[in-house]
Amino acid sequence: MSSLSPQNWLLLKRVVRFGETDAAGVMHFHQIFRWCHEAWEESLEKYGLRASQVFPNDNEVGGTLEVFLPIVHCHADFRLPIKNGDQLSLKLMPTKIDLGSFELKVLFQRGDEDVAIGVLHHLAINSQTRKRCPLPEEINLWLEASSVQFGLRPL
Repeated sequence: MSSLSPQNWLLLKRVVRFGETDAAGVMHFHQIFRWCHEAWEESLEKYGLRASQVFPNDNEVGGTLEVFLPIVHCHADFRLPIKNGDQLSLKLMPTKIDLGSFELKVLFQRGDEDVAIGVLHHLAINSQTRKRCPLPEEINLWLEASSVQFGLRPL
């Protein structure tokens, strides 16, 4: 896995595009959740995980995963309008909840202003039985390495 500082995979940049805004010229609410998920994917990739190690992909040889990580809860708070062309910093703050779940908070900032926060809660389930199970080792390692950025948090 990555020997880089967690800042390399927990602090990301995005620019709001026209297609992500609504008729009022502000980011449409559902885009926050898409951005949160895409930021998570980018973070995992920058950390050193391949998408096929985390996300189902029947096209790859051996592409069947033992554990799925569905989002079981999400919410977002908008603090200021996010407009087309805004350059945003995304600060990812993952937290392990228990042996089989974690939460990803993504703070959206424009300069020094907090403009939104999105939260995704993932639960590990066995891909065959669909019953709860422990998180995959790769995700545990990402969570552990990510916690160095914000100080270790015991379970």
